[in-house]
Amino acid sequence: MSPFKFPVINSLLHSELRLKIMVALDSLESADFTYLCEITDSTRGNVSIQITTLKEAGYIEVSKTGIGRFSHTVCHITRKGHDSLLAYEQGLRQMFEQQVPLQDLKQHESR
Repeated sequence: MSPFKFPVINSLLHSELRLKIMVALDSLESADFTYLCEITDSTRGNVSIQITTLKEAGYIEVSKTGIGRFSHTVCHITRKGHDSLLAYEQGLRQMFEQQVPLQDLKQHESR
């Protein structure tokens, strides 16, 4: 049995839209909902769902002002979110930089 293992990748951040939102917030520290929709080229519904998922994970904080159509939503990345994003990036880099060991053909022929 090979001791080699790929690093574990955070599946929550592996979603394209959630990853885009997290990278934007990590770069900007905060962004409003409309701007996140624009830069991710996503619908309000899709961004809303992903923001909820990230908020429930503790990766972002969401603040709202106003009521109904006139509300203004701003998202902020949390320390946990920043650390998780950094670990995700490092895991991907490690995965691409690792040398996967050649398998021992004799081991697999005997099966």
